[in-house]
Amino acid sequence: MKITKIFTIIMFLFSVAGFAQGGSKKLDKIIKRDYQIIECTISKMSDKTVEYSLPGETLQISLDVSQIARIDFSSGRSQTFDVAPAGNAGNSSSPGQVITNAEMKTNTIAVLPVPYVNSDNLQSSEDMSKFAQNDLYNKLLDKSANILPLTVQDLRTTNSLLHKAGIDHNNIDDTPIQDLERILGVDNIVAAKVSFTMSSSSTATTYNSGNAKISDNDKKIKTNDISTTTANTQMYYYYTVYFDMYKNGTKIYSQTRKPFLNLKDSWIDSVSYLLKRSPIYVKR
Repeated sequence: MKITKIFTIIMFLFSVAGFAQGGSKKLDKIIKRDYQIIECTISKMSDKTVEYSLPGETLQISLDVSQIARIDFSSGRSQTFDVAPAGNAGNSSSPGQVITNAEMKTNTIAVLPVPYVNSDNLQSSEDMSKFAQNDLYNKLLDKSANILPLTVQDLRTTNSLLHKAGIDHNNIDDTPIQDLERILGVDNIVAAKVSFTMSSSSTATTYNSGNAKISDNDKKIKTNDISTTTANTQMYYYYTVYFDMYKNGTKIYSQTRKPFLNLKDSWIDSVSYLLKRSPIYVKR
């Protein structure tokens, strides 16, 4: 009787251990082009399809690779699928870039990230790129009555869609406008770029202070002078602002402007100037 109980307990422990191991098994992840994530176990892959089963099931499901953006295997390896979606076989995209069609919204304009580049060392500032994009976005919102019938796509939506497509301020210039319109689902795009160089000028100013005293004994003048030198360094910024607008993949406006002043924020004035003279802006 005791032996039977011990055997039952041992079998129970083995069952619990097996269940725990099965429950903690790492799964593969299929990230589809519509952003759906499927956690599964992949059993077979070919040039056209991927076969997998869902957790707790043995049924094999086949998925066309044209619907897949990336697979993250349980081993830690990832594979990106660069096949364009059906109907877009002729798209020109950057190598390794996933082009996903968003729902098209007519009469909608999107503001792209604004590359902000020091042309002396070709270094790009992510923080300034976001700041410039926000500045241009807010300018369009403030003048929404002047750009009717256009509406401005929410900046979070724009950046989220670009992020999912692997696009940021570093490679935005390498992506064709037609692809960007499909990714963002808009028929109008404003694209700007800020390039700059810097120089400095230093000046030194000396201040003298003191007093003179005549000695009663030898009639000589004694002085007690204090000299202070102050150094001042002024930074100068030389900007070139590039400003383009597109409608249905066609460039409708392209201007370049250098600010009159060489101050740190002078590029903002150039953006405002070019926006107000763009074809989408109407005085009301």
